[in-house]
Amino acid sequence: MSENIIKLFIKKGFLLDKEMLDFFNQLENEDVANGILDKIQASSGEKLITRSLINNNLDKIKPVFNELDNEKQKLVERFFVNVSVSVEVKKETRIENINPKERRVIKKTIPSKIKVLSSPIVQDQKLEVKDFVRHFRNRYNFFKKILQERTELEGLTSIDKISVNRAFSIIAMVTNKSITKNKNLILEVEDLTGKTKLLITKTKEEIFEKSKEIVLDDVIGFKCSGTRDFLFVNDLFYPDSCLDNKKRLNEEVYALFISDIHVGSVNFLEENFTRFIKWLNGEGCNEEQKEVLKKIKYLFVVGDSIDGVGVYPGQEKGLAIKDIKDQYKKLAEFYKKIPKHMNIIQCAGQHDAVRVAEPQPPIGEDFAESLTKIENLYLISNPGLIEIEGGEQEGFKVLMYHGASMHGLINEIEELKLSNAHHTPAKVVQHLLKRRHLAPIHGAAIYIPNPLEDSMVIRQVPDIIATGDLHKVDVEVYNNILIICSSCWQSITPFEEKMGNQPDYCKVPMLNLKTREIKILDFE
Repeated sequence: MSENIIKLFIKKGFLLDKEMLDFFNQLENEDVANGILDKIQASSGEKLITRSLINNNLDKIKPVFNELDNEKQKLVERFFVNVSVSVEVKKETRIENINPKERRVIKKTIPSKIKVLSSPIVQDQKLEVKDFVRHFRNRYNFFKKILQERTELEGLTSIDKISVNRAFSIIAMVTNKSITKNKNLILEVEDLTGKTKLLITKTKEEIFEKSKEIVLDDVIGFKCSGTRDFLFVNDLFYPDSCLDNKKRLNEEVYALFISDIHVGSVNFLEENFTRFIKWLNGEGCNEEQKEVLKKIKYLFVVGDSIDGVGVYPGQEKGLAIKDIKDQYKKLAEFYKKIPKHMNIIQCAGQHDAVRVAEPQPPIGEDFAESLTKIENLYLISNPGLIEIEGGEQEGFKVLMYHGASMHGLINEIEELKLSNAHHTPAKVVQHLLKRRHLAPIHGAAIYIPNPLEDSMVIRQVPDIIATGDLHKVDVEVYNNILIICSSCWQSITPFEEKMGNQPDYCKVPMLNLKTREIKILDFE
């Protein structure tokens, strides 16, 4: 290990004293050593790595240590002064079922009625073709297991074992689609054993209509006949998401859903948002409304809480607050006024101060320190899965996804494009649920492939899926899954006007978790 560490430091142009060489040898982690060098290089002109230099730059270097296991973190804490790499999480925080590779240190105790089921963190990395291959293999294998349970898919076989002209089924990923001169559809598909072509003819009207919504990279179960060179499709099935029943609580608890606040924009509807905050505090409410306010326990904020900086060319002309940290400080001023019995759960969006590539990590201290200090605010990744009101009975699983992929899906599916589904986002979400994937089309949204599993796959079917991004309020139920799409707190922008988008302003869906009744509160 010593030789590798020395070579790494020489390659980067650094010197290493004996004390630090011993530390890195005990740490046995070249990635961490590399990360420390990058942080030192960015923040200091020093070339000799010593213990005192690390101590002087701990505030910048500490995040590098967070990926270490417990034993290695204890080594770090023994070696350096004033450092606590991880904060002990009490039993009542109940962070469960998170893949160890996705675990993020939560720096506050989470109420017992809230569980973070999934908050995926995929580190920025140099990507190679093999990373995408592994990513798609993982996706295919997950959906294959689900589709294998479908009783309709009789005689399941792999593509390399197709030999005779008989009825059978395959599970395959769509790699290409084209229309023949006779307006029939040809699909090129593959599984882990080979490739083939499928023909869907107009004469089978029901199947042909279903096939119109097929997009590239869909994993579908096909009932077929024919030979390996060319197959005829008799039916097709998606992995799909469904629940056996609609969940309800035994007691009356309310949850609110908002997104796209866009604090910092000249179009931010501050007066309306202030009216919302005052309402949460009971100002101007009658006694009946005040009783409801006592039972509001959750406020979900589904991304784009601020307008950001440099999100698109020329954005600075539309900013009232031009410093991104100041935008978060302004947002924090609002959050601090929200009653403490209301838990605020927020994921990121494309305008927030995190990378654009999905899964987006939680908003952090680097730009939003003012948010991290708010006691009843919990920041998770985008997408993120939360369970609320769990205990003796299973709670509500809420999947939060801002929704960057929805634009691409609208452009690729004829039904959505013709119906201008930007105005009815719940229809788009239904297609995501049908595919059990939040960004099914490669290239339609920016993402980072996860070496372990596709982070955008819907592994656990949620009771509620909450989205934003399209600035339209919409509520639907799909296979007992409640879809809640939120409006915005920003008046129409020149870009939206150009695109013909008509946003909904200041509408807040309020869900009664006992009755499942939804009211749309209007603060416009």
